[in-house]
Formats: sequence, C-alpha cells, structure tokens
Amino acid sequence: MGDWNTAGAQITRRRRATFAAGKGARLLPLNGSSAAAAHIPVAAEYGASQGRGKREHSLEIIRRTAKIEKKKRRNDFTEQLSCHRTQESLLSSGSGYKNYRGVINWCVVMLVLSNARLFLENLLRYGVLADPTQVIPLFLKDPYSWPAMCLLIVSNVFILVALYTERQLSKGSFSELVGFLLHCINMAVMLTFPAAVVLLVPSVTPVGGAVVLGTYTILLLKLYSYKDVNLWCREMSTQKAKKLARSLSCPAVQHLNGGEQQVCYPGNLTLKDIYYFTFAPTLCYELNFPRSPNIRMSFMFRRLFEMLFFTQLLVGLTQQWMIPVIQSSMKPLEDMDLSRMTERLLRLAVPNHLLWLLFFYWFFHSSLNFTAELLRFGDRQFYKDWWNSETVTYFWQNWNIPVHKWCIRHFYKPLLRKGFSKMVSQSAVFFLSAFFHEYLVSVPLRMFRLWAFMGMMAQLPLAWFVGRFLRGNYGNAAVWLSLIIGQPIAVLMYVHDYYVLNYGQETN
Repeated sequence: MGDWNTAGAQITRRRRATFAAGKGARLLPLNGSSAAAAHIPVAAEYGASQGRGKREHSLEIIRRTAKIEKKKRRNDFTEQLSCHRTQESLLSSGSGYKNYRGVINWCVVMLVLSNARLFLENLLRYGVLADPTQVIPLFLKDPYSWPAMCLLIVSNVFILVALYTERQLSKGSFSELVGFLLHCINMAVMLTFPAAVVLLVPSVTPVGGAVVLGTYTILLLKLYSYKDVNLWCREMSTQKAKKLARSLSCPAVQHLNGGEQQVCYPGNLTLKDIYYFTFAPTLCYELNFPRSPNIRMSFMFRRLFEMLFFTQLLVGLTQQWMIPVIQSSMKPLEDMDLSRMTERLLRLAVPNHLLWLLFFYWFFHSSLNFTAELLRFGDRQFYKDWWNSETVTYFWQNWNIPVHKWCIRHFYKPLLRKGFSKMVSQSAVFFLSAFFHEYLVSVPLRMFRLWAFMGMMAQLPLAWFVGRFLRGNYGNAAVWLSLIIGQPIAVLMYVHDYYVLNYGQETN
C-alpha cells in the first residue's frame, strides 16, 4: 500500500514539472534535486519546439508579404505598359449608365435662361400689360343681367329632375321606358339650352360661355353616371340582391372611415347624396364613396394658395405673352406667308404649351385636391404619369383619370358588351371626346371651324403610327411633340380666327 502511494506522488510531481516547463518557468525540486533534474530536459525540449514554431510562422508571413509586394510591382509595371480595357461609352445604351441628373439640370437651366430672355424681350417691346382687374369683365360683361351666373343657377333644375325621376323609378311609379325618356330629355336640354343662350345672348362673353358650357358638360356626364348606377341597382334588386354598396353588393350594415354608415339603394336617393356627388371631384357615381378620416387644414390651404397664385399667373402670362404674339401673327396668317406663318405658329406653341401645363397643375392637382379635401373625398388619383407616355393611347388614358374612368365605365365597356369590337369602341370614344372639344370651343366663340374636332380625330392615326413604329424615348418624344404643336395649335387657330372676325378691322 505504501509503494502505491509513493508511485502516485511521483506521477503528480511529474505533471507539475511538465506544466511549469510549458509556461517557461523553472521547476523547484519537490523530493530532492534528482527528481527536478530528471524533468528539466522535457521542459527544454517543449520550449525549443515552441520557438521553432514561432520562427516558421514569422518566415511564412515574410514570404507572403514578399509575394504580395512582388505582385503589386508587377501590376504597377503592367499598368504602365497598358491602360485600356473593353468598355462602352457612357452615352451608349450598352454601358448601363443611367444617372443623367446633370444633363436634366442643364436642360432646366437652359430652359429658364431662354424663357427669361423671351420674357425680357417681351417687356422691352410691349411694356407691362398684365392687369388682373381686366379678368372681371370677361365673366360679367353686363353686370345687370349676368347671364352666365344665371345659367349656373338654372343648372339646379336639371339636378332635381334627375333625382325626381330616380325616386319615381325606385317606387315603381314610372316604368323603365318612361324613366329613360325623361333622362334623355333632361340631358338633351342640358346640352342644347346653355349653348342656345350663349349663342343668342350677346352679353355672354367667350370666357363666361366656356365656363358655363364646361360646367354643364361635367354635370351632364355626372347625371348620366347617376342614371346608370341606379339602373344597375334596380337590376340587381330584381335578381334578389338584398343589399348594395360601392361594388353593388352591400354585405352588412357597416361603418366607413369616420364612423359613417353605408348607404343601400334606394336610401341613396336624397338631396344630400346627389349634391355631394355634384360637387365631388369625380364623374362616376357610387352609393358610398371612399372618405378620408378628417380635413387636413394645412393641406387644404396650400392648395387654395396654389389656386389663387396660378390663376393670377395664368392671367398675367396670357395678357403679357399670348395676346401680343397672337396680334402680331394675324398679318402673316392673312397673307398666307408660309415661312412667317410657320414661325408665328411656333412662337404661339411655346406660350400655349406653358399655359396648358400650368392649367393642368392648377386644375387637376390644386383645384381637385382642394375640393376633395373640403368634401373628405378619398380617391385622389386625378392623373397618372402621363409625362412618361410612350404611346398616344397611354397619354389619353392617364392625363385625365376622371374622364377616362367615365368613358371606360359608361361608354367603352357597354359598347363591348353589345358586341362592338375594341377598335370600333375606341374610335367611338375618340369621336365623343372630339365632339365635346368642339362643343366647348366653337360655341363660346360663336364660330365653327372644326379645328378641335379634326385635332382629336387625328389622334387615332397618330396613336397607330406611334404605337407601331416608335418605342421608348422616341415614342415619348413623339407624344410631347404632339402636345406642343398638335391640338394646342388648333385652339390657337380658333383664337386667331376669333380675332380676325371681331377685331380684324380695328387691328388693320
């Protein structure tokens, strides 16, 4: 038993000696100097192996560093001999380069400078012509009769007739045929009555007449949608659909945003409902419009400020820029001097296009958003990215969303359901648009030249040509070119003819 304990003690002393040698420390003798001397060679051998490992690791690092430096010197020497590689120019389509922000900024600066020069030239030649007070007589030529204002007030009669007809149809007092005839008569009178007043009453100015006819046209399209949607509701009722809502299916009594309860047919046939639709910035009727939770006062006042500012800007640019150019262009157009006539038309196209862009922002962004915010109307998609249009069709589908939705919902799709082809239906939509363009221009000016009608119908072959032969940026450039020298030129031709008919002798 004693020998066993002695052997265990020796093993323990050996382990301690090995550990101390690994740490590089000297081992103190545990049981005499002979035991310590027996363990010194083991510690020395372990330390030597550790030293050799460190030296080999350092040599490896040195060798790798030398290789890297040698490769770097070789690359530097190669770069001195060759400096080219396969690559595309930045302006090539294959380069993949797309950051042209500096070019766009340059275009903006050049546009501002060129128009500043034209504006300064205009001021030096004509002086200051802008006078906002001259706008008032354009609307109220005869302050004692105010025919334009009277026509706007009379429009309430047509709204009430449409509501009365729908109420009688919902009760079954009128047959569908009688109701259809009443709606047709009501809308036919809406189309002809204001036009007759504008043509026959001399005190109605062209601007006042355009405002009145534009208002009646919008109301006509609204009441047509009102008639159609209520007819669809009655048809669904006959198919035993119990409740109706925006999608003509009202699943249950729910509350919309803001805690408003959904309306089901015929509960929508009220004065409040039809007048809300009359002033809402849309042409398509629904039983329950999407509503925003509250009115953002800061947003609404910003849009109001934009409306007032751009109104003054439009009037000032028209007086300062458009009218002098139109007056100076009458003589070349009368003499049919082709070169000077082309030059004048190009001069007219630039301010006309600028005014058209300002009018777009004033109406489709500022005015419609102001009205929508005031009425808490939720759908604010009044336009899409028409400026990126690569086809003429895409432009007409996206620059005026309320009209586009009405045409698709109440004109294009019904024609398809009746068996007409897509081409015939699209042509019919353009024909309807051409009619209203001519109606809104010719009647207020009291002359008929068909420039607007032909300009709209010319969009059909232009749309085919651009869609067939032009793509990408070329198609977008063609769309912009048609906007600058196309239909706006037709409108300017009307203005020129109006000046020739009414002020030609005075100018001469």
